[in-house]
Amino acid sequence: KPVHGVGAERAVIFQEPRLLPWLTVLGNVAFGLEVRGVPKAEAEDKARFYTALVGLTEFSDAFPRQLSGGMAQRVGIARALTVQPEILLLDEPLGALDAMTKIGMQEELARIWNEENVTMVMVTHDLEEAIYLADRVLILPREKGGTARLVEVGLPRPRDRSEGRFVRYREELLREFGLH
Repeated sequence: KPVHGVGAERAVIFQEPRLLPWLTVLGNVAFGLEVRGVPKAEAEDKARFYTALVGLTEFSDAFPRQLSGGMAQRVGIARALTVQPEILLLDEPLGALDAMTKIGMQEELARIWNEENVTMVMVTHDLEEAIYLADRVLILPREKGGTARLVEVGLPRPRDRSEGRFVRYREELLREFGLH
């Protein structure tokens, strides 16, 4: 469907968490509901649920400056999920994280996708991340005017990066796209 402006059916998670520094974790998570006119008590209840979903209950009263990068990104994910969108748009949400935090967040996204059953469209430059998280990967051409290619990821879940089928799949894609 064509998109014409902001809509309640979709939420965005950016590369940087973009949290409001004057609000606590719980306040940031509840923010989207409050601006939509949801009563404060209901917004806080939902915010508590999604704060727990991303594993940050004990940091509910913390401010963004008190959080690590991975924690702040989880707050952004909770804030997006709180409004219960039909589709979650993720713009390189893990690109700014260190390698270990990134792997942990990939596992979190896979778990949340499984629990929430929300459609996610994610932009990433990390082929392994795409294989780990996606059912379908759209590989865009390097050159202008080239042809995009849709690849079905035929691996069962949960996925294990060290499992032979995963490694072979990654290697095949790297070779196919001249990256290996």
